[in-house]
Amino acid sequence: MTQKKVLIAGATGLVGYAAMKHFASEPDCEVIAVSRRRPDETFGARWLPLDLTDAAACAKLAPECAGVTHLVYAALHERPELVAGWQEDEQIRTNEAMLRNLFGPLERVAPGLRHVALLQGTKAYGVHVRPLTVPARENRSEMHEQRNFYWNQERYLRARQAGKAWRWSILRPVLIVGDSVGSAMNVIPALGVYAAMMRRAGKTALDYPGGGGRVAQAVDADLLARAIAWSGESEQAKNEIFNVTNGDVFVWPNVWPAIADALGFEAGVHVPLRLDTQIRLREDDWAAIRTAHGLKSGTLKEFVGLSFEYADYTMGYGRDTPGPAALVSTIKLMQAGFHEVMDTEAMFRKCFAEMQAKRLLPPR
Repeated sequence: MTQKKVLIAGATGLVGYAAMKHFASEPDCEVIAVSRRRPDETFGARWLPLDLTDAAACAKLAPECAGVTHLVYAALHERPELVAGWQEDEQIRTNEAMLRNLFGPLERVAPGLRHVALLQGTKAYGVHVRPLTVPARENRSEMHEQRNFYWNQERYLRARQAGKAWRWSILRPVLIVGDSVGSAMNVIPALGVYAAMMRRAGKTALDYPGGGGRVAQAVDADLLARAIAWSGESEQAKNEIFNVTNGDVFVWPNVWPAIADALGFEAGVHVPLRLDTQIRLREDDWAAIRTAHGLKSGTLKEFVGLSFEYADYTMGYGRDTPGPAALVSTIKLMQAGFHEVMDTEAMFRKCFAEMQAKRLLPPR
C-alpha cells in the first residue's frame, strides 16, 4: 500500500531530477513528476508534461495529482541572460506565478498534503551582488535588502500554510552539481564539453579556464535530494529553513586536477577562456564529437542550456585575484538531525562518470 505520494515540479532540473530518482527508489512511494521536457529517465515515476507558466494547464492537470502527500517544488524560470536576469522583474514575477499556478489547484485536490519542500539558494544572502557575511546563516537572509523571487514564493507559501495541517521546509543549497541535461546552472555538461573540445584540438592537459579562485562550497544533487526527503519527515524541519552543503570547502584551481583526471587529462595551467563565447557557439565541432563517440546528448543548446554562462560566473572568469569567500553555515541542519556529507572532489568524479556512462559525454 502506498504510504507517500510525491509530486516533483521541475523534473528535468538538477534538483528535480535527483529528487525524482531518490523518491522513486523509496518503498511504498508513488511519484508524479512534471516538467515541460521529458526527462531522459523517469526511474519508475509517472511523468506528465506541464508548463507551469500556464495557469489553465495547471488547473486541468490537478486531478492527476489527487492524493499527493508531499510536494517538492524544484521548478525554475531563468532568463536567457542568466546572471543579469536574477534581478529582473520578469524573472521574479514568472517564478512567483509558476508556484501559484501549481499550488492553488494542487491544494484543492490533495487534502492529505503533509509537506512542501521549496528551494532557494545563496542569493538569499546577496552573493550575486556583494560579498557574503561569512558564514551566512539562515537568520541573516536579505529579505528586505535584495529583490528576489525567493521572497515572493516564501511569502505566498507562509500565507497559504497558516492554519493548515501541512508544513513546509526551505532548503538553501550552494553550488549544486549533478546529472541533468539542459539545465541553467549545471557545470558538469559545460566542463565536459569544454574538455571534449580540447581533446579534439589535440590537448593532453586540460587548462583551467576560470579566474582567481575563492573559497566556496558545493553540494551533490543526490545528497540534496536525501536532505529534501529528510525534511519531509522530520519534526525538526517543520516550517524551517536550512543551508545544505557537502560539508567541506573547495577552491576551483585546487579541485581542477581532480576534474581534469575525471575527464582523462593531466591538469594544465591557468588559461582564462570564456566558455559562453568561445565554446557555446561551436555546434559543428560538438556534432562531430557526438558522432565520433556515439553520444546521446543532443546539441549544445539542448545539452548544456545556459550553463556555459553559469560556469564562467561560478569559476570567476575575468577575475585576476581570489574573490571573497562564499561560505554558509550548516550547523542548523546538523543540529536538526541531517548529517550526511560528501567529499567535493569525489562528487565531481562521480558526476562526470555518470554522464560518461550514459553516453552524454565522451569516455574518460
